[in-house]
Order: sequence, then C-alpha cells, then structure tokens
Amino acid sequence: MNNTRALLAASLARRHRAERRFRIYGVIAISFALVMLVYLLWSIAAPGISGFFRHEVTLEVEALAPDASIDAAHLTMVKAVRGIGGNPATAAERRQLLALVGSFAAFDLINETRGKTGKVTVSLPLSDLADQTLKGRIDRHAPAHLRPITDRQLQWLDAWANEGRIHYRLNRDFFTRGDSRAPEAAGFMGSMIGSLWLVLVALLVALPVAVLAAIYLECFAPRNRFTMLLEVAINNLAAVPSIIYGLLGLAIFLQVFGLPRSSALVGGLTIAMLILPVIIIATRAALAAVPPSMREAATALGASPLQAVFHHTVPYARPGILTGVILGTARAIGETAPLLMIGMVAFVADLPRTPLDPAAAMPVQIYLWASSPEAGFIEKTSTGILVLLAVLLVMNALAIHLRQRYELRWG
Repeated sequence: MNNTRALLAASLARRHRAERRFRIYGVIAISFALVMLVYLLWSIAAPGISGFFRHEVTLEVEALAPDASIDAAHLTMVKAVRGIGGNPATAAERRQLLALVGSFAAFDLINETRGKTGKVTVSLPLSDLADQTLKGRIDRHAPAHLRPITDRQLQWLDAWANEGRIHYRLNRDFFTRGDSRAPEAAGFMGSMIGSLWLVLVALLVALPVAVLAAIYLECFAPRNRFTMLLEVAINNLAAVPSIIYGLLGLAIFLQVFGLPRSSALVGGLTIAMLILPVIIIATRAALAAVPPSMREAATALGASPLQAVFHHTVPYARPGILTGVILGTARAIGETAPLLMIGMVAFVADLPRTPLDPAAAMPVQIYLWASSPEAGFIEKTSTGILVLLAVLLVMNALAIHLRQRYELRWG
C-alpha cells in the first residue's frame, strides 16, 4: 500500500512538473511573439512617423499674376532662393543652392500666391536631400566624399535655420497628391483613392454573388455529388495563391475583354474573384451557426422556405456575414501580387476620378517606393505602411463593432 501511494505521489508530482514546464514554455512563446511584434511595429513606425512631416523654407516673393506661367513662377522662386543664399557667383554653387529646394517648388509657389498681391511670404518644401539631412538620416559629419550633400549646402541650411527660415511642419501634400518622381512631392492620396475604387468594384461584384451562393448552398441545395464537388472547389479556391488570380484577371479581363490596363475596374474584378470564396465560406459558417429550429418554427407557422431563410436565418447570421465581408475586404486592400500581374504597377501621378482611370493601390504604391533608391522614398515606404495598417485596424475594429451590435440586437 505504501509503495502504491509513493508511486502515485511520484506520478502526480511528475504531471505537476510537466504542467508547470508547459506553462513556462507558453509564457516564453507569448513573450517572444510580443517582443517580435513590438520590434516589427517599431522598425516601421520609427522611420515612418517622420514621413508625415517635412522641412520648409520661408521666402519673401512678389505675388504672381493670376495667369502666370510655370516658367515665371520658377524664375521668381530662383531669384528668392538666390537672395537668401547670398547670390552665389559660380554656376556650380547656384546649382547646389537650388538643389536644396523641392523640384516642384514652382508649382507650390503658384498655389501659395494665388489671390494675393504685393510682397508675400511663402513656405516651400525643401528637397529630399535637405530634408533627410535635417532629419538626421544623412550623416552630415561623414567625410565629404561619402555623403551626398556638400559643405557649402550644409552652411546654407545652418544659416537658414539660424535665421528662422526653416520650419518642421505637417506634410499635407502626402494626403492630397498622387505619386511623384521627387520624394518630397510624392503623395499617397492617389493610391488611397485607387484602393477605394478597387474595393468598391470588388464588393459590388463579389458581395451579392457570394452571399446568395452561400445561402443557396447552405439552405436550399440538395446534398449530392455535384454540391459536394462544388464545396470542395470553393474551399480549394480560398487557398489558391493570389498571384494565380492575377494571371486569371490578365487572361480574361485584359486579353479577352480588352478592358483598360492598370485601371481600378480590372483590379476590382480580379480582387472580386479572390475574395469570393472567402466570403462564401464565412457566410456559410454564419448560416450554419443559426439553430435549425428557427427555420423550422417559421415553416411550421406557414412561412415559405424562402421567407423562413431571409426573414429568420439570415438576420441571425448577419453578424458573421458582416464579419466575413469586412475581413474579405481587408484582404482585398492588402493584396499586391494580383495587381502587379494586371499592370497596376505603373507610375500614376494624377488622382483617379473613375474606375476606368489608371490607378495604383496602397500596397502597390508601397512596393514602388520600396524599390526606389532615394532616402525619401524609403521613409515614405514606412509611412505608407503605417497608413495601410491603420486602415486595416479600422476595418477590423469595424467588424468587431458590427458583430457586437447585431449580436445584441438579434441575440
């Protein structure tokens, strides 16, 4: 008896030690995951937050005429910059001085002086070279032959800073302009509008088809070999690599139907095929979670099968359906490979006004910036990722809110 008790106690102690070890391993794994997540977010946020801001230089210029050309604006800007730079005598120094001002500063000058008369004070963005130097991303203490900015340019920047001409302000152009060849003038609004058009087209096509298909398969379709094969096909389509959908969109919408290349219409139709099985699976799961007694009770009271489904089953399944739709939309916003295959990787400077206009999506714009060598584009890559993450977080929060709201309403 004593031996049996000793064996039982030893076995129990071993199980308790194993349980404690398992808990420790779990805590270590969760801690490691949290550390990696924080490191990932910090590695994106640290260089990305500064992308929302830029350095500007203050100039005093004569207001331009309402019909002034871009050449006149450029000449006015050049005179003002030379004035605060000491009017350098050599052509080399003049080029170095003008390289400190943004490439599209003349356009900004026209906007800043529109509707004004006489002498006005304007703020023009500094170039990517000057901006990155002031932000500390270009080492000004490195040997002259190892840095892109010259000693004379550093002297001008220091002098302007001491005179109070340089200001660190919110980069409003990032949220109002499209892409640009110059990092200081590149904006994210074009890709944001492109993603909006893309998602609208995808939802208009995929949402009614997916929801109605899920309702038919779950509530009306007979259980035979055809429906079983159809269910297997839908489940497999949800796991197909997204680039395959890009090839399908390229073959059908561009080569067969001849739709405009690099347009949000083609991108939306391609993404609609991608999210279609995802929404079908989520909708079917939401419908299957509704107790069959709901439909049976409605049928017993005289409702037709169609009325029983749409008046009772679907309302109770609405939280799950909305969650699936929003999560499918979030996936659509973050997809890149299908859009690359259909040509939405082109440089687009104008804001798309219709789904037929050339457009870029947010992940594609981030990809384009990441492949550029300029330091300003590298910074804007992280800034664009922050915006994309914010959009995805808002959409997921919206999914949670809608689910809780309708669960309280119908539950």
